[in-house]
Amino acid sequence: MNHIKNKKIAIVGGGPGGLTLARLLQMNGAAVKVYERDAHKDARAKGATLDLHEESGLKALQEAGLMDAFEANYRPDADRVRIIDKDANIILDEHTDAKRPMDRPEIDRGPLQNILLDSLLPGTVVWDSHFLSMLPEGSSWKLEFKNGVSVIADIVIAADGANSKLRPYITPIKPFYSGVTAIEGAVAHSETASPKIHQLLKGGKIFGMSNEKTLLVSSKGDGSLVFYAGLKTDENWVKDSGIDFSDKAQVLAWFKKDYADWDSVWLELFENASYAFVPRPQYCMPFDQTWEALPNLTMLGDAAHLMPPYAGEGVNMAMLDALELSECLLSDDFADTQSAIAAYEKQMRSRASETAMITMESTEALHSSKAIDFFLNIIG
Repeated sequence: MNHIKNKKIAIVGGGPGGLTLARLLQMNGAAVKVYERDAHKDARAKGATLDLHEESGLKALQEAGLMDAFEANYRPDADRVRIIDKDANIILDEHTDAKRPMDRPEIDRGPLQNILLDSLLPGTVVWDSHFLSMLPEGSSWKLEFKNGVSVIADIVIAADGANSKLRPYITPIKPFYSGVTAIEGAVAHSETASPKIHQLLKGGKIFGMSNEKTLLVSSKGDGSLVFYAGLKTDENWVKDSGIDFSDKAQVLAWFKKDYADWDSVWLELFENASYAFVPRPQYCMPFDQTWEALPNLTMLGDAAHLMPPYAGEGVNMAMLDALELSECLLSDDFADTQSAIAAYEKQMRSRASETAMITMESTEALHSSKAIDFFLNIIG
C-alpha cells in the first residue's frame, strides 16, 4: 500500500459502495473516513430489497471477509419472482421451483448497511456531514460541509450517488433521461394493510407488466413492502403533471386514471401507502463517457455510472467498483496514485458502459407491449 501509506482518504457517501471501499482499505491499514450527509444510520427510509450477484456484490463481500455475516442476514427465497399481468393473472411463479443455487440472494438494505458499518473501526463514519464544496490545498483537498466543519484529505472518493456534488470536479458530462419515470411507495404491515398483494407477493418479488407500464413490488424482512410504478413520460412530467406526490389522494387519483385498465387489486398499494410517494425520473450516463484521471480524486457507483434500476445492477456495480478501486490503490504495479486511479477508471468505465447498454435495453423492453415475453425469455 505504498501509494496510500500515511495518506488521509475521504470517502464522501455512506452507501454500500462507499462503506465497502472503506472496509477493504481499512483491512490493509489505510486511514479512511466516510462522510455521510444523514444525521445517523436510520435517518431515512430504506428502499427495496437488494439482490447481490455472485460476480460483483457477493465477490466484494467475500474479499471483505463478510460472507458469514451476510449468510446470517440474507433472506432465503426473497429472490423468487412472480410475473403478473394487469388483470392479476400469475404468468410465471418461481415459488413452485425447487431450491435454487444462491447466486443472486436478497438482503434488505438495513441489514447490509449494518454488516458494513459493524465491520469498520469506531468513528470511521462521520454522520451529519453534508458536502458543500472543496478546494485544492497543495496536493490535497479541503472539503467543506454544511455543518461548518472542514477537513483535509490527500485522496477523495465520490460515493455520493445519482446527484453527486463531487462528480463535476472530475467531469462535466451529465446523464440523459431514459424515457421512464418511476413512482416509489411503501406499505407497512402489508399482511394486514394490503392482504391481497401480500398473498400475491408471498415474501418475494412481483413484476407486474402490461400496456407499456410496470408495477414492481418487493417484500421486506420487517413485514413491509416497497413498490415502484414505472411508465413512459416526458422528462419534465413530474413538474408538468401538477401532482403533489406528498398528497396520497392526488397520487391515487392519478393511478386510477393512468392504470384504469389494471385490476382493482393493485389499488391496495396506493390506498395503503405509509409515507409520501417519491417520483423518480430515471437517468443514465452516456455509454461513451470518458475523462482524464486525476491524481487524488475519483468516483464510484451511481456518481460514476448512474443507470436505471431495471437490470438490478446498481448496488452490485458500486460494490465491484469498491473492490476494483481498492485493488488498484493497494497495488505495487503502478507508479503513483494517478496511474492507479487511471487503471481503475478505465476498467470501470468499460464495464459500466456494457452494463448500462444492457440496462437501457431492459428498461425499454419492460415498458413495451412485449414486456412479459421479454422477461420470460430472460428467466428462461
